[in-house]
Amino acid sequence: MPIAVFALALCAFAIGLTEFVVAGLLPNIATDLHVTIPAAGLLVSGYALGVVIGAPLLTALTGGVERRRLLTGFMGLFLTGSVLSALAPGYAVLMIGRSAAALAHGAFMGVGIVAASEMVPQDKRGRAMSLVISGATLATVLGVPMGTMIGQHLGWRATFWVVTVCAAIGLAGVATLVPRADRSAAGHLRTELTTLRQRPVLLALLTTVLGFGGVMTSYTYIAEMATRVTGFASTTVIWITMLFGLGTFVGNLLSGRFTDRYPRAAAPGSLVLLALVLAVFTLTVHDKAATCVTVFLFGAAAFGTLAPLQMRIMAKAGAAPTLASATNVAAFNLANTIGPLLGGALLSAGFGYATLNLAGALFTALGLAVALRGLAADRSATAAPIAEDLILV
Repeated sequence: MPIAVFALALCAFAIGLTEFVVAGLLPNIATDLHVTIPAAGLLVSGYALGVVIGAPLLTALTGGVERRRLLTGFMGLFLTGSVLSALAPGYAVLMIGRSAAALAHGAFMGVGIVAASEMVPQDKRGRAMSLVISGATLATVLGVPMGTMIGQHLGWRATFWVVTVCAAIGLAGVATLVPRADRSAAGHLRTELTTLRQRPVLLALLTTVLGFGGVMTSYTYIAEMATRVTGFASTTVIWITMLFGLGTFVGNLLSGRFTDRYPRAAAPGSLVLLALVLAVFTLTVHDKAATCVTVFLFGAAAFGTLAPLQMRIMAKAGAAPTLASATNVAAFNLANTIGPLLGGALLSAGFGYATLNLAGALFTALGLAVALRGLAADRSATAAPIAEDLILV
């Protein structure tokens, strides 16, 4: 892999860290800034909303900019947001800093994944994309626990300074190592928007929202599930989440190779595996040992969908993949919003926590159905020219 791909992965690590670490620092932030826990929680949901808005918007508005300049600009905006967050004198400034970082998040990841895929041969593109994404998954495995520990001992601002340092190093690497692209390689707004409206691209986006929405329907409530259903002590929940994080890292890297070898089957295959694991989790959640194994497999299956779904939409977008890739990043974050809402609605309706796993499996199955519909459409489109040739013969 070119060293520039590792620079992109370091940027993804900083981005993943700033997205998820706030959840572990909410009490510290709320106490220091004199706000309620629900108000501090808006720093998490507001960030996700910023990614959903910023990914397609910034990518569309900067479609004609050369790719390396685009990546350094997005990372510069993220770095500014991180510094502003670390220095924030109050809640409002912290929210502004988080919003700036969120706007850059989706746009950088969308463009960065495309850039990484174009630095390597066709048969290694899945691995290149999964390597960039692994920066964010590594943040969930190592960065979030370490960032939370640093924030609890040195103050939450220290965690944001760690993010800032990682982002600055990553920015320097991108600025010096990522090769320049032709101006046209970044795409033009009209071409990108036309591509985004095409039916195969829309089906791929819907696959992402539904398929990954099943993950967050279950995982959002995994701490309560582990304590109330499985019977773990609350002090051991962190080890459950680390098992999930380790699974995400392994699953993401393996899925890159699988995507390179079986590009057409990778997306539906990964969704089949995810739906099966979630369905099995409905049963294994009642046993501690089985839960530990299933949680690891859950993480692997969940993040094993990232590279295949990203590769699928880039394939559908053809010569204009940048905006489609960034919009797919937004689709993942939209799933992060819808999944918890579905899970919360089921709990409010009186269903048990174990039911959330079955609901997640059904949600993912809907994504699988959309993916299979897209494959059927692909085969029909391929068969039509062949049939015409046979008629002519």
